[in-house]
Formats: sequence, structure tokens, C-alpha cells
Amino acid sequence: MTTVLLTIHFLISVALVATVLLQRSEGGALGMGGGPGSMMSGRGAADVLTRSTSILGAMFFTTSILLTVVPNLGKSSDSVVIGAPVTETTTPTLPEPTADKAPAASDTPASDAPAQAPEEE
Repeated sequence: MTTVLLTIHFLISVALVATVLLQRSEGGALGMGGGPGSMMSGRGAADVLTRSTSILGAMFFTTSILLTVVPNLGKSSDSVVIGAPVTETTTPTLPEPTADKAPAASDTPASDAPAQAPEEE
């Protein structure tokens, strides 16, 4: 099915390019728009080319979307992460402080301690 769609998509794109190239240049800056001796002339030909360009453009977009959707019809919608094997990981832990490195309350110098007044009875 994908091969058939790809072939149709290719033929539509070739026809779309040919249809766009057949149209007369409105800017005139290129100097090679269709003159009186061109293959198609007149307002009717311009309307046909404009209409066929619109139809071929719509067909091009349709086949583009179909080429995206059709190959994925039979596949599951699971994520790649969901199907990945689960491995056990260890959480890094911080080392616990040891007793000899922790400052003790008696290690504070006396000069830093506030002076307490003796209690009077």
C-alpha cells in the first residue's frame, strides 16, 4: 500500500510542477512569460491552470498525510521508553558524619561563651 501511495504521490508532484511552470508569470520581471505565441493563452486557460493547481495541491497534501498515517496503522502506540528493559540503579547516598569530626559543645572556647551572672537568692 505504501508503494502505491508513493507512486501516486510522485506522479502528483510531477504534474503539480508542470502545471505551475505552464502558468504565465504575472510579474514580468523574468521576461519569459507566455506571449501571444504560447501554447495556452486567454483567460479560460488561466482559470483551468489555476483550478488544476489547486486540485493537485490538495491531492499532494492528502497523499503526504496518507504516507505518514498508513505505514503506522499496524504499529502499537507504546513509547520506546515503556518497552525498555528495567535495570536496577542505586541511589547515591551522602556519607554520614563521624563522631570525631562533629564539634562538641565543650569544644567552644570560653571567650565566645557569654558571661553569666551568679544567681542571687
